[in-house]
Amino acid sequence: MMKRFILVIIMMISTFGIFSFTGNTTDAKRTSYASYYHDKFNGRKTASGEVFDNSKFTAANRTLPFGTNIKVTNLDNGKSVIVRVNDRGPYHSSRSLDMSKAAFDEIGNISHGTIPVEYEIVD
Repeated sequence: MMKRFILVIIMMISTFGIFSFTGNTTDAKRTSYASYYHDKFNGRKTASGEVFDNSKFTAANRTLPFGTNIKVTNLDNGKSVIVRVNDRGPYHSSRSLDMSKAAFDEIGNISHGTIPVEYEIVD
C-alpha cells in the first residue's frame, strides 16, 4: 500500500513539472536582432513553399513552426507588428528573425540593416 502511495506522489510531481515547463515555453518573450529581406527574394519560394512577397507581413525563424503568428516589438522605439512565420532563417548567429521589408519598415527604419527586437508568439 505504501509503495502505491509513493508511486502516485511521484507521478503527480512529474505531471506538474511537465505542465509548468510547457506553459512557460509558449508564453516566453525572446530578445534578439531582426533584419529584412532584400528585394531580390521577391517571387522566390520560401521553405514553406509559399512565394515570398516583400509587401506582406511575414518573417523567417529557424525553429518556430510555419504559420506561427508572432508579435515583434522594436526595443528602440516600442513599435510593434504581427508577422507570420513562413520561412527558415536567418542563418546569422546574432539574429533570430528575417522580416519582410513591409513589416520591418512598420517598426523600424530600413536604412538600418538590423534592429533590436523582442518577440513572442500570439494566438
